[in-house]
Amino acid sequence: MLKPILLIGDRYTDNRGTICFVNEFDLSSVKRMYSITHPDKKIIRAWQGHQQESKWFKCIKGSFVVAWKKIDNFSNPSPLPKPEYVILKSSDPAILFIPPGYANGLKALEDNSEIMVFSDYFLRESLDDKIRFNKDLWLDWQLF
Repeated sequence: MLKPILLIGDRYTDNRGTICFVNEFDLSSVKRMYSITHPDKKIIRAWQGHQQESKWFKCIKGSFVVAWKKIDNFSNPSPLPKPEYVILKSSDPAILFIPPGYANGLKALEDNSEIMVFSDYFLRESLDDKIRFNKDLWLDWQLF
């Protein structure tokens, strides 16, 4: 079973500017991409679960807390295990991978933050696979 992983990149700077990269990010299975902008820090986008779809998250402006929770039963998920999370910042070259079998949620930590999402499913497939859970389950988003 796959587990979420944070792919850490690096940057290189010379007189021409700076290149940020995450060379471990293999795009071969990506079928679509989209970005999400949160105009303010009050917005919580949670929880979306996928039984088959994988997603990758890259913050491109500002910062986000991105959380994930392993789902044992998509019809009646248990409260355990507790969700895990990471802070993604546009200044850091990092991409978070969340495999199938997890629910994810996110919240901007700065106004007008933007996050890029990559998926291995086309939109129609994703809509058929998505299961939403109440945003107040599992995590107190006000802690962020």
